[in-house]
Amino acid sequence: MAKVKLTREEALAFHLEPTPGKWEIRATVPMTTQRDLSLAYSPGVAVPCEEIAANPELAYDYTNKGNLVAVISNGTAVLGLGNLGALGSKPVMEGKSVLFKRFADVNSIDIELDTEDPDEFCRAVKLMGPTFGGINLEDIKAPECFIIEQRLKEEMDIPVFHDDQHGTAVICAAGLINALLLSDKKIEDCRIVLNGAGAAGIACLELIKSMGARNENCIMCDTKGVIYQGRTEGMNQWKSAHAVKTELRTLEEAMKGADVFLGVSAKGAVTQDMVLSMAENPVIFAMANPDPEITPEEAHEVRPDAIVATGRSDYPNQVNNVLGFPYLFRGALDIHARAINDEMKIACANALAEIAREDVPDEVGLAYGQTLAFGRDYIIPTPFDPRLIHRIPPAVAKAGMDTGAARRPIIDMEAYEETLKGRMDSTAPILRGINNRARAAQARMIFAEGDDPRVLRAAVMYQRNGLGKALVVGRDSDVRKKLEEAGLADAVRELEVVNAGNTRHLETYKEYLYARLQRKGQNRQDIHRLASRDRHVFASLMLAHGHGDGLVTGATRKSAHVLELLNHVFDADAKHGAAGVTALINNGRIVLISDTLVHEWPEPEDLATIAERSAEVARHLGLEPRVAFVSFSTFGYPVSERAHKMHLAPLVLDRRGVDFEYEGEMTVDVALNPKAQEAYPFQRLSGPANILVVPARHSASISVKLMQEMAGATVIGPILAGVDKSIQICSTNMTANDILNMAVLAACKIG
Repeated sequence: MAKVKLTREEALAFHLEPTPGKWEIRATVPMTTQRDLSLAYSPGVAVPCEEIAANPELAYDYTNKGNLVAVISNGTAVLGLGNLGALGSKPVMEGKSVLFKRFADVNSIDIELDTEDPDEFCRAVKLMGPTFGGINLEDIKAPECFIIEQRLKEEMDIPVFHDDQHGTAVICAAGLINALLLSDKKIEDCRIVLNGAGAAGIACLELIKSMGARNENCIMCDTKGVIYQGRTEGMNQWKSAHAVKTELRTLEEAMKGADVFLGVSAKGAVTQDMVLSMAENPVIFAMANPDPEITPEEAHEVRPDAIVATGRSDYPNQVNNVLGFPYLFRGALDIHARAINDEMKIACANALAEIAREDVPDEVGLAYGQTLAFGRDYIIPTPFDPRLIHRIPPAVAKAGMDTGAARRPIIDMEAYEETLKGRMDSTAPILRGINNRARAAQARMIFAEGDDPRVLRAAVMYQRNGLGKALVVGRDSDVRKKLEEAGLADAVRELEVVNAGNTRHLETYKEYLYARLQRKGQNRQDIHRLASRDRHVFASLMLAHGHGDGLVTGATRKSAHVLELLNHVFDADAKHGAAGVTALINNGRIVLISDTLVHEWPEPEDLATIAERSAEVARHLGLEPRVAFVSFSTFGYPVSERAHKMHLAPLVLDRRGVDFEYEGEMTVDVALNPKAQEAYPFQRLSGPANILVVPARHSASISVKLMQEMAGATVIGPILAGVDKSIQICSTNMTANDILNMAVLAACKIG
């Protein structure tokens, strides 16, 4: 897998646009009328206040406490960057908050406390306790993190979880369960060596011991060597708890004959000689970030029998905390837990291990662009596995109930699992799959508008994200200047700038264009102007002659004008069956709307073709097409001449014998709402439609822009379908990231 290169400018732009930061707060109740305000605030709010004052448990019913976690740090150990202070840690804590929401639908607020005093820190967190259902501590340096977590656990009646310690430990334990199963070893018999006696390392060893590893078989090492009984240098009470009686003094000595190595230390801490000295079928978890103690390539070079895991996403078996903390808290919150105990953590690890041993769903393989199956290179599930949300929280919740940590046990576990499935963001695997397919395709992408800073930034991101080669149409001096102004001067040497002045193919392009347009009123002079001066036409000619694999254009001109120019080179019009399909993503749901680009007023035959084009796009996206021909009329009522063509279009598909679901005419609510569909038991859709074919381009445009502006839907498209070559037309208000998404679609040849 190509390594992704992220620039400082790109990272800053991501956090700046469209608004500073990574999350915002929205009301979940109506706030429009005076009555709404009276209920939300005074006087109506007094009623739940009195109820909660009389019975504090009701806070889980009448407030958001039961689905709210605080991510709290003082910034003393931010990632691998050290002590950046409270404010310097805020981007990381915001990131953690959005991960909670993205993976487990847990609401989360980041809180940065400006103190390094454990007493002050604990007092501040304890005082905020009534607000939250759980506390996630993050990026606090050792040994203060041990002191803070222990005190808060003792003093608070909600879960307190330091993810740097226990999150890593849980995922490590899950991987170890499966690695030992594949190695035919039992944890109680294994000699285990841990390097890195910080928060994560100590937590890993403690959890593994609670799962059956014997104290005398576990050797902990730090920068000064083995932690043995009697050692005084560089010791503290947490290291001393794991000191063993041994003559071993160095990591090198400890590794001889070891079954398992766990590393939470530093790059290069483990040598090939050390790996060579380990027992048969060694298990190596080199989890140092960003670079492991030893790379999988280095380990396998000397020990092909080794099972290797790292913290990196570009290697198999990634030990990734996002597999644990969102789901641990989801399960804990749903039983109103008093704590997250060892039994709940072990239940999480066992559930993760079990998922990895099962057949991998097709959508996961599609998302990662490879076939995944339980084995040495797949011992831990991937973060985008859809089973995580409905498998791990129930296991955690059950363990919490069995150990008395639950305030409100779950009675119907099957119903609980169904509600968890409803929390899953179904669009994420689709989008990840598209990106992985694009990375595998390595398409040469033509960016037609090299004079626009957004397009240039998208081209740079396309190339640096390892998606393929970016070809920018523009003047060299102009591209250089715009890149420098965008803070991307170093990218000048990376991009290939193409124009009529530096191509060897201009005459070929002109002859091709003349042959197409000579009977459409264009003479040689017109052709020269079009081919050499119009970047949209020039870029299209490049694509037509195979001098690029895909084309992205339209960011600087209205789509209708761009489409007109493209038609000089391609047959991208209604007559030839082209159609525009726009994907709307909102609240974890994806719906395609067609035609948003080509047909102004399609007739029944056109509508049927649009449905077929849309179904092709849907399948490229990993969706099973369900088409609804939508109107203001449902199955003939009210009667309208304008709705009649939407009634006729399904009949056209009947004659064509297509292989996807379709129905109509119907209103949008009947198309999308299963409850509304129940009123029409004869209708043929097996579920909510994911493709809406609309009566005309104006209704498509209104629908898309209304969803975008009023509902905050993410818009991808219009995707140009039904053209021989892969072309995507942007809209003029797109950001650099939106343009990049269009390039990804073009690389996947969606359409």
